[in-house]
Amino acid sequence: MARLVILGAGESGVGTAILGQQKGFEVFVSDKGEIKKEYSKVLEHFEIEWESGQHTETKIMKADIVMKSPGIPDAVPLVKKLVAKNIPVISEIEFASRYTDANIIGITGSNGKTTTTMLTYHLLKNGGLKVGMAGNIGDSFAKMVAEQNFEHYVLEISSFQLDGILDFKPRIAMITNITPDHLDRYEYIFENYIASKFRIAMNQDEHDYLIYDADDEVIRDWLKENPVQSKLVPFSLKEKQKEGAWLENDTMKLKIEHKTLEMSTDILALEGQHNVKNAMAASLAALLVNVRKETIRQSIQSFQGVPHRLEKVLKINHVEYINDSKATNVNAAFYALDGIKKPIVWIAGGIDKGNEYSELMPLVREKVKAIVCLGMDNTKLKDAFGNVIDLMVETYSMEEAVKVAYKIAERGDAVLLSPACASFDLFKNYEDRGNQFKNAIKNL
Repeated sequence: MARLVILGAGESGVGTAILGQQKGFEVFVSDKGEIKKEYSKVLEHFEIEWESGQHTETKIMKADIVMKSPGIPDAVPLVKKLVAKNIPVISEIEFASRYTDANIIGITGSNGKTTTTMLTYHLLKNGGLKVGMAGNIGDSFAKMVAEQNFEHYVLEISSFQLDGILDFKPRIAMITNITPDHLDRYEYIFENYIASKFRIAMNQDEHDYLIYDADDEVIRDWLKENPVQSKLVPFSLKEKQKEGAWLENDTMKLKIEHKTLEMSTDILALEGQHNVKNAMAASLAALLVNVRKETIRQSIQSFQGVPHRLEKVLKINHVEYINDSKATNVNAAFYALDGIKKPIVWIAGGIDKGNEYSELMPLVREKVKAIVCLGMDNTKLKDAFGNVIDLMVETYSMEEAVKVAYKIAERGDAVLLSPACASFDLFKNYEDRGNQFKNAIKNL
């Protein structure tokens, strides 16, 4: 019996354990931290051996294959030992994909991938397809493969998950955009991060599709130097495409495999140019799996968006409070600042991932009246904007940050939480940060 060792007992780890056991592996789960009660209960229910608070190397090094949580860097000594011993270390996406023949739509990118994943799923589900949504969002892909029998999967896939693939091959791959992010995991070399994103297409052949943003210089340049085997399906707001999607006088025009579709941007429930791109990408994927045009139009109109992404929370004294906690990098914060047409009190900060704030400078000069720093170390934010913004206040809790913003904001302003940073210094994750923001506003 082959031995499967799983490092990390979160959503992906426990899902993989269930699938691994079902497929006849001897399974051992090891987590260096404390395992959440909900997950340890599942492991006990399935009688899967596990440990927490340590990694017992003697047990781990006996593995035939290792699935590691995307949160564990490749540079960790234990992972290096496994690799040196030629024990395959893979991601959940790789493991689960080996046990399904379903049509996979894999979506990656620095920003927009959650919205695009949820929208693509919404289009396919409304189109009557038997579809599951998993990956970096919601349930574990492996658990779904173990328990469901979907014909299609829409997967949100991070660069960390792509680093752990060997044979994973989506029929439709999608890259929403690539901007510097997570550089702390890629030796602060942007090219390493770009290469990681393009792993989504590395096993594709001429029968597969790569949907991508043709306006993104990074993607265009990479494709020139590194041709892929799949059929290229570009989308653009700037230029007409022979095949793909483009914008003409506020009309989205799509053409793929002899199918055409036109939709006014007015039907979009979501605001902003980036959401026009998300809608184009999702609609192209839906056309490729034969969702009816009318269904696509209706579903685009009814899609309400993602929590913690430019989520309008409340208006208090004619001041709008907007939760964009999901903006964990500079590019996401750019979209938020660019999309708001009012003077902004900006709550930003957290764990910096190698951010370069210069691209935000024109927007900050034009729109931001005050910055409320929220993080354990705000040095980089202060260095970037200290000479541009008259009012910068440091805070160390969400409650304090919201109270300060409330005092600063005047009639007609917007208070925007768009941190441009990771959340782990003060919060469990970006959802916790967003929920605390919403609660603090309700308690004003």
